[in-house]
Amino acid sequence: MEKGLASNSIASYRRDLLKFTAFLRHRSVALESATRDHIRDFLAELGKNGLTARSRARHLVSVRGFFRFLLKDGRVGNDPAAEIDLPQIGHSLPRHLAEGEVDALLAQPDSSAPAGLRDKAMLELLYATGLRVSELVNLRWEDFDPNLGILRCVGKGSKERLIPVGKSALKAVEAYVRSGRPSLLKNRATPSLFVNRRGGRLSRVGFWKILARYGRDAGITTPLTPHLVRHSFATHLLERGADLRSIQLLLGHSDISTTQIYTHVMKERLRQVYRTHHPRA
Repeated sequence: MEKGLASNSIASYRRDLLKFTAFLRHRSVALESATRDHIRDFLAELGKNGLTARSRARHLVSVRGFFRFLLKDGRVGNDPAAEIDLPQIGHSLPRHLAEGEVDALLAQPDSSAPAGLRDKAMLELLYATGLRVSELVNLRWEDFDPNLGILRCVGKGSKERLIPVGKSALKAVEAYVRSGRPSLLKNRATPSLFVNRRGGRLSRVGFWKILARYGRDAGITTPLTPHLVRHSFATHLLERGADLRSIQLLLGHSDISTTQIYTHVMKERLRQVYRTHHPRA
C-alpha cells in the first residue's frame, strides 16, 4: 500500500503471505522464528504442488518484502529471506493471435443487442490499446477525449498514461454509449463505462468469460485471455515497424526490459527480409 500498488497486486501479495504463514503454522513455527531453511522448504513445497518457477519467484518476492518490512519495523532481528536466490525462470516467448484471428474475434458480437454493443466496444478497445483487463473494466466515459482520439488510463502503481485510440474502437465505444449502455444501466447510476446486465460494473472475471466464449465462436483454438490480446496488440505493432520504446509507453511497462520480450518479432522480421532479398538466401 505504501508503494501505491494496484489493488490486484496487493491481493496477490496477501494470498502469497497467507500461504506462507499457514505453512509455518502447520509446522508449529512462529513467524519471528522462521529461518532461511523454512522459506526454502516453503518454496520446495510450492514446486511439489505444481507451481511454476515464475509463480514460486513471485511468492519469494512477497516473503522478501514482508520480512524487510518486519525488520524495519523492529518485529524481527534478522531477515531470513535476504540471501535466497530467485528460482530460475525461462524466457518463454509470448503467444499472439494472427491478424485473421483478431478479425474473426472482432466480428463475433451481435451489435443489434445492448450486450453485443458493449462486447464489441470492449474487444475493439482491448485490441486497439493493449490495456490490461483491470484497466479496461475500470474505465469511465470521462477517460476518453473522442475529438483527439485519446484515452486516459490509470495503470499499475496508480501511474497515468495517455493512449491513442483508433477510429474503429472509438466508433464502437460511441455506439455502445449511445445505444447500449442506457439499456444495460436500467436507470442505475455508475461511473463505470462497461456495465453488466444488472447495471453494475462488469468484473474482470465477467469479461474473461465473455472473451473466452467469443474466442470459441471465432474458431480460435488457443485459450483466449485478455493478456493474449494485449500480446497481439504489441506484436502486430512491432511487425508493422513500431519501436520498442513506443510499445513500452503504450503498454505502461515501467522498465524497457519487460518490453524486450517482444524483440523475437523483430528478429523474425529480419529473417524474412533476409530470405526475401538476399540473392543466396
